[in-house]
Order: sequence, then structure tokens, then C-alpha cells
Amino acid sequence: MEPIARSYLFVPGNRRDRFDKAYASGADVVIIDLEDAVPPPEKSRARTEVEAWADPARPVVLRINGVDTDWFRDDVTCCRMPGIQAVMLPKTESVAHLRRVEELLGQSARILPLIETARGFENAQEIARDRAVERLVFGSLDFQLDLGIHGDQEELLYFRSQLVLVSRLAGIHAPVDGINTAIDDADQLRADTRRARRLGFGGKLCIHPKQIGPVNECFLPTAEQVEWAKRVVAGAATAQGSAIAVDGRMIDRPVILQAEGILKEAARGVGKTAAP
Repeated sequence: MEPIARSYLFVPGNRRDRFDKAYASGADVVIIDLEDAVPPPEKSRARTEVEAWADPARPVVLRINGVDTDWFRDDVTCCRMPGIQAVMLPKTESVAHLRRVEELLGQSARILPLIETARGFENAQEIARDRAVERLVFGSLDFQLDLGIHGDQEELLYFRSQLVLVSRLAGIHAPVDGINTAIDDADQLRADTRRARRLGFGGKLCIHPKQIGPVNECFLPTAEQVEWAKRVVAGAATAQGSAIAVDGRMIDRPVILQAEGILKEAARGVGKTAAP
């Protein structure tokens, strides 16, 4: 099974000097950002930098500017470059936005839609079911701004849970959670990442290389979980279908499947070949 990406690292599109460092950082996926990280006067130069660096041997995701901006068409054209494995589309609000990308790239386009507005959330199920979509990405900061929400904890619980649900119903990979702006607070980053995983998210956006290690770590099973899973699987093999107890608790088929999933996840790992 192809590993699924857990960590997504943004790098500014106008900083070609950082591209190689980002690619060597250990992130599962590097996102070259043409949107928020690049000021308007440098948009054109950023595309030129990407085109000069892009290489099939270094697959990356390109976050373009939104469909309503003056840079959209040129950004999408840049996505034709070898090495651009997927398009991250900001403020995706409808399937019509996805079609705008496909009109320029063809139906083989792979898109990571950012759900960042109330309209995008309202249409998330339809967006998730679209043929071009790899997985949903939660733009939590812009989402808070659009809805006038203050806080990233229980204030966004409903919205995060819904994105997990619609992703599962659509049969796509679990969604990617938004960024953590506290670059030097590893404890907070771990807490936020573990919360995302508990809710059913499968990855997280990163804005600095130092965030990659904690994010990757938090999306892997802990040593305690692995040991528990080994005991469950071993006990199930010995029982040959009979009821068993592990650590004083009865074990049935759903628990056995959970344990098997933990062992597969621990053994699989994630690398640069991870699917977006």
C-alpha cells in the first residue's frame, strides 16, 4: 500500500534558495506557495523560480492563487511543469472552482482543495466526491476569519469532524489539518496534532521545518499502542476464533482489526513517495 502523507511543508515560491532545503527537510510533501507567502509584486518572479527548479525527480505540490485572482490562469499553467504532482487550490467553494483548474490542466489534474470559507464548507461533500480531489485540506485560520470564530479548539470541533466524515463518505484519504503558528512551541504542536489524529485527520500543514518531526511522530502509533496491538494479534491467533481477553478486556473482531491496522501503520512508515 502506498504511504499516505502526514506532513506538508510550505515554502515561499519566491525563495528558490529554500526549495532544496525544504525538499530535504523530511516532510512527506513540500508545497511551494504562490499565494499567501508571495507579495503581489513578486508573483510573476515566483512562477519563474518554480519553473526553473521543477524536476520530476523532486515531486512537489504547488499552491496557486485563487480562481478569482488575476494570477490564477498563469499559476495553473505553471502546474504543467514536470514535478508538480498536485495543485493546492485556496478557498475552494464549489466543484465549479475545480473545473476551472481542469479546463487548463485536463481531467488528469490532481487537486487538494483548501476548505477555508463557509461556502466551501457548505459544499464540502460535493467537493470531496469530485474525481479530481485527492483529499481535503482545512484552512483553519482563514476559516475562522470568514466565520468570525475566535479560537481553534472546541470552536472548530464540529467543522473538523464534518470534514473527516465527508472524506470518509467520499472514499478519499483522511483530510489534512491546518497550520500551527507557534513555531517554537513543540508541546502545543504535538497537542494540536494528536487532537487532529484523534478526530480522524490524516495529516497536518507545517510552516517551518522544525515542525515536521513532531507532526510525523504524532501521526505514527506510539510504542505502547504497538505493543498492545502485538498482544491482541498474538492472542487472537492463539484463540482461533474463540473469545479472548487481553489486558483484562474482552477482545472482539473490531478490536482485532484495529490492532492489525496499528501494526500495518507502524510498519509502513512515510517517505518522499507518499501520496498527497
